[in-house]
Amino acid sequence: MTAKPKKKFYVEDGMTIDQVLSQMEKEGYSPIRRMEEPIFQEKKENGAIQIIPIGKKIVFEGKMA
Repeated sequence: MTAKPKKKFYVEDGMTIDQVLSQMEKEGYSPIRRMEEPIFQEKKENGAIQIIPIGKKIVFEGKMA
């Protein structure tokens, strides 16, 4: 079975961006795109629901080198 030409790599809690880039290199991928997705939380305050940003998720897209 051959490897996929593109793959997504996620920066998990407790990981650094450098660790993810090293993992990509070990698997034979080169970073071609970085995406940041916001993480929201709903909070009910005085009967109204507010959506509050609480963080972000960083995702790298890699291409086979």
